Amino acid sequence: MRAVSDGCGCFPTGRHYPGIAHLMRAIARGTAEEFAADLNWDDIPIAMLDVETTGLESLTDRVIELGIVVGLRGEIVAQGNWMINPGRPISAESTAVHGITDADVADKPAFADVAHEVVKLLSGAVPAAYNAQFDRGFLQAEFGRSAAKVPSLPPALRKEVEWLDPLVWAREIHRDEKSRTLVNVAARLGIALENAHRASDDAQAALRVLYALGRDARVPRPYGAFVQEQRRLSMLHDDERRRWRS
Repeated sequence: MRAVSDGCGCFPTGRHYPGIAHLMRAIARGTAEEFAADLNWDDIPIAMLDVETTGLESLTDRVIELGIVVGLRGEIVAQGNWMINPGRPISAESTAVHGITDADVADKPAFADVAHEVVKLLSGAVPAAYNAQFDRGFLQAEFGRSAAKVPSLPPALRKEVEWLDPLVWAREIHRDEKSRTLVNVAARLGIALENAHRASDDAQAALRVLYALGRDARVPRPYGAFVQEQRRLSMLHDDERRRWRS
């Protein structure tokens, strides 16, 4: 099995990442218990999720479209898409982004009616999303409101499990680029995204972006080390943004 690094704590490029060398020996925080931390992350099923919503606030807005694309070793092995009646109007600002209107979802099921299908597709896979905090917040809020009975919570619905997030890696690997939106990152990597801001299209593109960025030597191969380095980079990027604002 390919190790994270040699004893010097550096990748083949020679770039050093302080603390990486010990990750294989440490308890990997944020990993799903179903998968060993030393497994290559792309040998694990990854459920890339994308939501389109009535607005930006997960506590008050609702999901109107949910797409999940499951990948394994770089290939799509399952997918699902649901249009959902949110029970409230879609804001004009949101419709301007994704093009979904109140009429488009008027006859669609409520989230609670499709929750069991969503759980089935999420089960047995590591959750992921582009800008994961947004999608994760909406997914967990919808399950909280639906009161759906889930006998065994999939990794995506467990608080301790870290979601994989291609945006974190794009911010690092494409650091010198002006934009790290999914549309622009996909274009730079030669990945097609014909219907941006529609759930399944965005989820599929984000999954392909994750696999493409994952070929960079700076991305650890073992699942546990991947999660730990993503957490470190995310905190580093947050600190940088706070400095820019100050």
